[in-house]
Amino acid sequence: MQVNGITAILDLDKFKEITKSMGWTEYKPNIITGSLTHLVEEVVSRLRGVVIYGLDEERGTEEAIIKFVEADEDEVLKSLERIRCEIERLGRESGSNATLSIGVYIGPITSLKPQPLSEAKKAFEVVMALRALKKAKRMGGNRIIVL
Repeated sequence: MQVNGITAILDLDKFKEITKSMGWTEYKPNIITGSLTHLVEEVVSRLRGVVIYGLDEERGTEEAIIKFVEADEDEVLKSLERIRCEIERLGRESGSNATLSIGVYIGPITSLKPQPLSEAKKAFEVVMALRALKKAKRMGGNRIIVL
C-alpha cells in the first residue's frame, strides 16, 4: 500500500561538539535533547504522525524520522518550523548555540512502521528527506529544506 504524505528528518547541528563543550553526558537528556523529545512528541500526537526512528526519552533525542499521512501540509511545515525556532531559542539561552536542521520530503510513503535506522534509510521517502537534510546542513544548518 502506498499513500502520499510527509516525511521529515530532524537532526541537531554539530551536537557531538556541543555536548563535549558544554560538558553534557550523552546518556541522559539535557535542555536541548529533552526539549526536542517533547516537541516531537507533541507534534506527532497533535497531527497524528508516526515516529519511525529516533525518539529517545531516556537519553534525549538528537535525531528523529517522522512521517505524517493525511495531515495538512502547511500545518506540518509550520509545526516543524516552530520546533526549529524553539531549539534555536533554547540553544541561545543555554549558551550552547544548539540549532536544528530538518529535511522534508512530500510524496509517496511506503511504510509507517517504526524500525532501526539501517532499515528506515532504505525507504525512498527517507532517502529523499535525508537528501534534503544534507542540503540544509551544507547550507549551514538551522533551516528546513523541502524536496
